[in-house]
Amino acid sequence: MPDISSISFLWPLMLYSAILVPAFGLAYAYVTKRFPPLILCLGLAMLCVAMARPQAVLLTPLREATVMLALDTSGSMRAKDLKPSRIEAAQQAALKFIESKPAHLRVGLVTVAGTAALAQAPTEEKDTLRRALENIPLQYGSALGSGLLISLEALLPGSGIDAQKIINDSADNGGPRKPVESGKSLDVQKPKEAEASASRGRNMAIVLMSDGQSNMGPELIKMAELAAAHEVKVYTVGIGTPEGDVVQIQGRSMRVKLEDEALKKVANITQAAYYRADSTEGLAKIYDQLGYRLRFEKRALSEITSYVALLGMVFILFACLRNFSRFGRII
Repeated sequence: MPDISSISFLWPLMLYSAILVPAFGLAYAYVTKRFPPLILCLGLAMLCVAMARPQAVLLTPLREATVMLALDTSGSMRAKDLKPSRIEAAQQAALKFIESKPAHLRVGLVTVAGTAALAQAPTEEKDTLRRALENIPLQYGSALGSGLLISLEALLPGSGIDAQKIINDSADNGGPRKPVESGKSLDVQKPKEAEASASRGRNMAIVLMSDGQSNMGPELIKMAELAAAHEVKVYTVGIGTPEGDVVQIQGRSMRVKLEDEALKKVANITQAAYYRADSTEGLAKIYDQLGYRLRFEKRALSEITSYVALLGMVFILFACLRNFSRFGRII
């Protein structure tokens, strides 16, 4: 199917031929004293569009794809500006996404707080993913850059990305040194599987769900640039409201607001998209949109003149047959 937003025309001046359609309608009404058949006019309009030689990016269903859900599990996700809370709303929406995922889509889970942990390696098993999502503890600190890094390492085990080294280097440059945790080792994959996984960067994506606050680990923007270098898109979901909510963190009352500037930059760098979820219903709709995006792959720009012309001819033929069956004439 074509991506409607990408439609352009090789001969755009030919679109002016569409003015012939209302002219035909007026002439038809004058001669027959009846309104012209709308289906016939639509078919003629489609032929006029076809003469302009339309082209569009075609969307084709992916045979296989892998998505990492990177979920912010820092203390600020206790905030209740989304009901029942940010973390619970995110979990519910993620569960809905998993339930509706196509069979070919492999999904993994990374939790992000003071450390980034691989809670579940990519799998097609929905029950396994449900269990991983239901057992997520909240922790102090927020290292979103580490979350992206661990997600990349899980997606591209054969790419040479060394998460531990990058995080240690960031600590040597002034950031806090934090160990990398993992629920399941990425080294359990066979070499052939790892090589195949590393070669499918275009069929991979990361969905980062966070309120945007990051105060530990490697820089988020640099990790986004690393993802872009490996052709991995990072869709970001800002969870919370600009007004925020007051939560207790380490015995202190703090107002935690949605800080989404960095999330927008990450999505832009990786040529993905940013979504703001300021309500539980909005978050569920975002996952529906993401599910659609992750089911299809964009192909190169292709001319669709023949498809538009064929559709126009079908409309015209239907209108003619309908007129013939009702009035005994084609027009």
